[in-house]
Amino acid sequence: MSMTIAQAPGKVILFGEHAVVYGRPAIAVPVTEVKAEAQVEPGERGQGTVIVASDMGQRIVLREAGDGEALAHLVRLVLKRLRAGRDPDLTITVTSTVPIARGMGSGAAVATAIARALIKHLGHWAASRTISDLVYQSEVLYHGTPSGIDNTVVAFEKPIYFVKDEGWEVFWLAKPLLLAIGDTGIESSTREVVGDLRQRAAADPGRYEALFDQVADVTRAARTALELGQQEATGRLMDENHALLQELDVSCPALDQLVIAAREGGALGAKLSGAGRGGNMVALVTQETRGAVDMMLRLAGAANVTVTEVR
Repeated sequence: MSMTIAQAPGKVILFGEHAVVYGRPAIAVPVTEVKAEAQVEPGERGQGTVIVASDMGQRIVLREAGDGEALAHLVRLVLKRLRAGRDPDLTITVTSTVPIARGMGSGAAVATAIARALIKHLGHWAASRTISDLVYQSEVLYHGTPSGIDNTVVAFEKPIYFVKDEGWEVFWLAKPLLLAIGDTGIESSTREVVGDLRQRAAADPGRYEALFDQVADVTRAARTALELGQQEATGRLMDENHALLQELDVSCPALDQLVIAAREGGALGAKLSGAGRGGNMVALVTQETRGAVDMMLRLAGAANVTVTEVR
């Protein structure tokens, strides 16, 4: 049996992060400039299943991995679903250009690529919904209480309007979006940031529920603007969303500095994306302003800038 290869993109959240965990809507889009890739090939006789993820400094022997190892858990779920045995002789090699702990869905991208490649290698086919469900179960181990938006947008590779426990919709953009993603260079733990916010929301539910409702209003308005091709309005709503995320205390000086720099460079709007307190921000730019925004972000300390078009 020959080698099987599959890929999956990264993602950014355009609107609604954190509020989405509390049942409000969010909008996320795939980022195809960065990808995770999984290769599955027959292993040596008796070796069992081995996962090699050099980018993450991991080599996981399935038979030795504990229940808390997310990638091993994912592989076991796939093997069980396909009734492919508990530990077939396979080598799964993973590479990724999706930045880790930056709010770009690196965990979901890697897991999606593995699930796709493994299912295909074993002679089966699975719908994107099935892949998404499998990846969500591995995300629970990694993030604790994920909203489910990462696995959904990465598996379907389309703009997604998502409401936890209610469902999601693919929706269509009237005009392509040109996004500049600025990396602070600071690792961000989704589990820690979400957990901290959960504690504060429990201590003052009235204040935080009101903030989550305001984020929801912005997200709904943003969907309308995107579907009508109103990019200036979309940019203003990104600015409003960032201000609300600052009130939720999930931003940080490095993120705020990049957001300001992007606006000064001519971005239509800018905000943090993902968990916050590090990671990435995202700015809506045009062909005319992309160069200036890129330069301003780098001058403001961005460790990396990725420009992506979303259709």
